[in-house]
Amino acid sequence: MPRTPLGVALIGTGFMGKCHAMAWRNVATVFGGAHPRLEVLCDTPADRARAFAGQFGFARASDDWRATVADPAVDVVSITAPNGLHRPMAEAALRAGKHVWLEKPMALTLDDARAMAATAAAHPGQVTILGYNYLRSPAFQAARALVEGGAIGRPLSFRGVYDEDYSADPGLPWSWRMTHAEGGLGALGDLGCHLVSQMVALMGPVAEVTAMTQIAVAERPAPDGPKRVENEDSALALIRFTSGAQGSFATSRVARGRKCRLQWEVHGSEGTLVFDQETMNELWVHRAGEAGFTRHLTGPDQPDFAAFCPAPGHNFGFNEQKVIEARDLCRAIAGGRAAGPDLAAGLEIETIIHAMARSNGAPVRIGTDI
Repeated sequence: MPRTPLGVALIGTGFMGKCHAMAWRNVATVFGGAHPRLEVLCDTPADRARAFAGQFGFARASDDWRATVADPAVDVVSITAPNGLHRPMAEAALRAGKHVWLEKPMALTLDDARAMAATAAAHPGQVTILGYNYLRSPAFQAARALVEGGAIGRPLSFRGVYDEDYSADPGLPWSWRMTHAEGGLGALGDLGCHLVSQMVALMGPVAEVTAMTQIAVAERPAPDGPKRVENEDSALALIRFTSGAQGSFATSRVARGRKCRLQWEVHGSEGTLVFDQETMNELWVHRAGEAGFTRHLTGPDQPDFAAFCPAPGHNFGFNEQKVIEARDLCRAIAGGRAAGPDLAAGLEIETIIHAMARSNGAPVRIGTDI
């Protein structure tokens, strides 16, 4: 039986580390149950770890991630470290008998992702979940239920975009995120994988992709002189799903003016769904016979919203999605409904984005060519 309350270790204190810390502190407040024990906060240097352990409410601080994942007081490890550390940290935690909450992207390379999925499969007692928090939006959950319930008929096509502009300025300094060795893929790994997670959830498995990528800013300034950007700033793809449906996909980290445009449409034989993360509290629905679209505001009639607020139209937010993700992980550890995407499902997402990166204008068949 799982230990209650769960002992938690958090590795990393950046943006996503803070998101995980807030989720762990709020999951029982929102959904009930025992409050997790916040045991160890790990980061480097040690004084940073100590400062954030106090701020985030963890009992202890460490600058040694290997000791952290092996700590006997820890049951589950939240990993929000840089991409290049995802594989060694996740595999070490699984081998130490811990459950794993890992931020996306899953890995630097497809071979790494395959190895991680194999390690998870070899430790079936350990629950894994990847940080695809946009799947937890009440509006998205409602949209997925509409598709699965046949409300828009047979899904015929998907059109999706995830654009931001955080790298649009050519004067932005070079960083490790722009290298294959430490960052992995670029816009595909940072943004596009989120869009793929929603696309697959709505449309089912992908059979084939034909894609192009672009490096818009070839060099970035660095203290020791300009350095080359190795991974893509943007990507475009055409999709064929195993169902026979078709799709289009675009992602960019250099789209001026876009902040979090995770936008998609699903065209069905009997209707259409439209969503945009920049207006995440609205889901637009059209059904055959109607003149246009109906705006559905996020509210307690949508999954998980009422746990936070009883009143419709009161906006949901980014961090609330993370609390739902923590609930799903805790529920799976307790033997309830499986959490997802786990590392096996994460491998499917990684396979699709790496197929896009490999395509160079040629079709790549999932499961055959990659």
